[in-house]
Amino acid sequence: MIISASRRTDIPAFYSEWFMNRLKNGFLLVRNPFNTKQISNINLSPNIVDCIVFWTKNPSALINKLPEIDHLGHKYYFQFTVTAYDTSIEKNVPPKKNIIKTFQQLSDLIGREKVLWRYDPILLTDKYNIEYHIKWFDYIAQNLQGYTHKCIISFIDMYKKCERNMRGVNIIEFNDNHRKQIACALSEIAKKHKISMESCAETILFDKYGVKAGKCIDDKLISIITGNQLSVEKDKSQRHECGCVASVDIGSYNTCQHGCKYCYANFNEKTVLNNFSKHDVSSPLLVGNITGDEKISTRKMVSLFQKQQSLF
Repeated sequence: MIISASRRTDIPAFYSEWFMNRLKNGFLLVRNPFNTKQISNINLSPNIVDCIVFWTKNPSALINKLPEIDHLGHKYYFQFTVTAYDTSIEKNVPPKKNIIKTFQQLSDLIGREKVLWRYDPILLTDKYNIEYHIKWFDYIAQNLQGYTHKCIISFIDMYKKCERNMRGVNIIEFNDNHRKQIACALSEIAKKHKISMESCAETILFDKYGVKAGKCIDDKLISIITGNQLSVEKDKSQRHECGCVASVDIGSYNTCQHGCKYCYANFNEKTVLNNFSKHDVSSPLLVGNITGDEKISTRKMVSLFQKQQSLF
């Protein structure tokens, strides 16, 4: 089983103490986002969990806990988002110079192959135009050279939640020429800094610009990190364009405090603050506690490793 931690919220930034408590206890509970009375019990044994994929904009609170995660026997890698937006778009994300230093620190600690740079979502406004993205992508890539081997890009999808959160931001609608121009320019910059580039869940292929369709939750990378081949299918719960393999997400919507206007996982700031006030680091749930009227089911999970085909 692969754990996704998490597409729905930034666990390393805001919930690292809770996460460590859950690893030590060997299980956690996840509410069904469409029916909060249905709860899944997730086994966190390292014999079952083949790899943990962390998604984050700021893992600084988790970095000093990584040796303990190693000691518990878990393997992992990071999807680390570093964009060129300021606090008008990413309200509570620390200054980029600090984030870049954290990226470098994390890479030095665990190895550059385990820290993937996400430059997404790419959006266009009068301020954040194509020239702006090219300039600041080059700056970030220069500072991350040698600290990562891959950059993943995607272009904003205007879900209803995004449209609601983006009110007041004059978004310029993408066309195919915009996407191709940006993909080509950023790919050349990444290549200059010895970073390969992939796209995330895009309907347009950018292969001729040196940008392959990628897998954020990547069975090949997990095989390299763990030394074992995996037997795992594509994640059927994701969009058709998404190349990710199947995983179990342990996050909750409306819990990330970064306050990014483009976020699809938050309804509004008030809901996020209300949920955070219910967070209990000792609870098996990310938000709140069991009330007694829920239906708790143990999720059937097995290791995906084909150990007889060990790579090393």
